[in-house]
Amino acid sequence: MMLGMSSDLDLPLEASPDLPAYIGKYKVLRRLGEGATSDVFLAVDEFRQSEVAIKRMRFWASNSRLGQQGDFSSRFYAAEAALAGRLQHPNVVQILDAVPEQDSPYLVMEYVPGVTLKHFCRSDRLLPLDQIVELGFKCAMALSYVFRQGLIHRDVKPANLLAVLDAQGQVTDVKVSDFGSALNLNSDQTQVHRVGSLAYMPPEQIEGGDVDSRADIYALGAVLYHLIAGRPPFDAPNQMALMHQIYHQAAPSMVGLRGGVTAELDAVILKALAKHPAERYANWELFARALSDLVAKQLVPLARLYEVKDSERFNMLRELEFFAGFGDVELWEVVHRARWRRFPVDHALYKKGQEGNTFHIIAQGAVEVFRDGVKVASLGQGTSVGEMAYLAPNPDLRRHSTDVRVSEICTTISFTPESLGQLSPECQHRFDRGFIQVLVRRLHAAHEALAHPRRIM
Repeated sequence: MMLGMSSDLDLPLEASPDLPAYIGKYKVLRRLGEGATSDVFLAVDEFRQSEVAIKRMRFWASNSRLGQQGDFSSRFYAAEAALAGRLQHPNVVQILDAVPEQDSPYLVMEYVPGVTLKHFCRSDRLLPLDQIVELGFKCAMALSYVFRQGLIHRDVKPANLLAVLDAQGQVTDVKVSDFGSALNLNSDQTQVHRVGSLAYMPPEQIEGGDVDSRADIYALGAVLYHLIAGRPPFDAPNQMALMHQIYHQAAPSMVGLRGGVTAELDAVILKALAKHPAERYANWELFARALSDLVAKQLVPLARLYEVKDSERFNMLRELEFFAGFGDVELWEVVHRARWRRFPVDHALYKKGQEGNTFHIIAQGAVEVFRDGVKVASLGQGTSVGEMAYLAPNPDLRRHSTDVRVSEICTTISFTPESLGQLSPECQHRFDRGFIQVLVRRLHAAHEALAHPRRIM
């Protein structure tokens, strides 16, 4: 049985004497790791002055004339090469180019500094529970995007999920990588079956039968179980014993295996690990929602109680009319680029005469608008305030003519003109359309007030 052939990269390897100076046009800096059939290098694109990761097949692995091993390896390379430039998602490692050199074909990929989630599967390195759930939500949304592109990953495991680290070594994000085992539902070409990593494979995938997105849902559930409990849901001394457990035994409850694991968290993960696909979450959206609800409803311990988590931010945006025209990729841009804050009742968002430099979109709560001490408006969820800071052509028009105070505990999404300018052109275009809709509604309301004052009163 052919199981996983993905590289298990974690910590960098030291430079070796046989390190190539260049691979194609890319200057090699150091070796990052190696797998069963390939080597991975950190390199630099000297033209763009950017770092990339290069995954180069070894000669014996790429040469299909050398037997089954080479034939399988060539198919794994071809599966990833076909995706070059296709996957554009903030939580998916981009495959930038594929170069089919005869002896050693290679892939050029986005370089993600950090470690894989395998690093955090040990009992002495476990991440906080709320952070694990957040990472799970992001992986679920990324794999949902991948599925909409016609792909089933089939090798979701900790070593294929890259943890993005900040300067202090803290995990800030995650990216799905290694699509060598992916099943392309839109391809007419022969594809490898019975692939994956046994510890994270559902029963139907082990059998080599047809799989759908629920196979990846199972695998992500198994990864989250491992990250939470410090051990995989099933463990045995040999493959036959492990397969027997996967087929016939229920995953043990995590309650009691680690402090803070609630019955609700346990239930979400165990549902993803159901033996039969029909008993799992029917799709990625339902699994992602179940994960985000754990955080939003405080069903897992929160390391920082008042922090607005990324999953909460993403779901808030989806529910706001202002962002109705935004796709998932643009929504993630807003999640990461915007400033998110919670304000208490009576906090002054703006004061009369103050020059505005920030606009807010109210995600939760409400504010009241006062002109010379008289309340003239109440604004709630989905409303923007202070947008003249972005729209006004000169500073005089940016001075607030009213006082705006919080009337219900308020979560806002805020930008300055400068931070909005850092968004992608597509995202900026979506904002411009949103502001146009806001202005049209306000002009219509003003027209109604002038034409039919009694109706408005």
